[in-house]
Amino acid sequence: MSEVIKLEIHSQIALITLNRPSAMNAINHEMRKALPEALLAAQANPAVRVIVLCGAGDRAFSAGADIKEFAPVESQAAYRQARLENNWIGAFDRITKPIIAAIHGYCLGGGLEMALACDIRVAQKGAVFGFPETGNGIIPGAGGTQRIARMIGLGRALDMVLTGDRVTAERAYEIGLVSRLADVGSLMETALQVAERIGSHPETAIKFAKEAVLASASSPLAAGLLKEIDLLSLLMNSNERLGIAIDFKEKSKK
Repeated sequence: MSEVIKLEIHSQIALITLNRPSAMNAINHEMRKALPEALLAAQANPAVRVIVLCGAGDRAFSAGADIKEFAPVESQAAYRQARLENNWIGAFDRITKPIIAAIHGYCLGGGLEMALACDIRVAQKGAVFGFPETGNGIIPGAGGTQRIARMIGLGRALDMVLTGDRVTAERAYEIGLVSRLADVGSLMETALQVAERIGSHPETAIKFAKEAVLASASSPLAAGLLKEIDLLSLLMNSNERLGIAIDFKEKSKK
């Protein structure tokens, strides 16, 4: 594993750390290569039930793309093709296990795009979110314009993307950008508690629940409801579900 990405396995939890604290965990070429590898390694590990993504150091989850690597492009067409072929953030979409982002400090640009690609976002009070791209003459280019609108609605998404204004953790919680707030110093404890809670449930049920909910973002209601029924039907005779039902009946007899 690369030095800029750390992967640690703690029982059922895979902890992936963005590890460039001196650069506020800015995203460079090496990180774009190593992060998908870490995610896929966690996905392939049968012991792992939940993935937690965090940033090293005290200052940032990730401040976005590393501006030291910014350079003119020789060809717009070649650049477009290269982005399509090296869709590093698309690795998040190939993970069936729940991914929790544990966010502190700055979460900007590509850092926010990574957080949006996770399933659950836990933010420490004092964290700051934003898309500064338009002020730099570009737009979010790793899914930010698409995921943010699905997350907080079109109007609020346009406000954030067009103005580049920053949003506090408390405001992010109010608008649904994050689902939980943690006190300063308790971020990882809170994120790991959420991970442990999810990991305590039957694995297949969690996998199917994630699949069903995510389908709602890209499916008409009728198609989504049908998928929900199909996935539920597959679970009805699972060993996990039947075992829980038997245990419940035994306990109710006592």
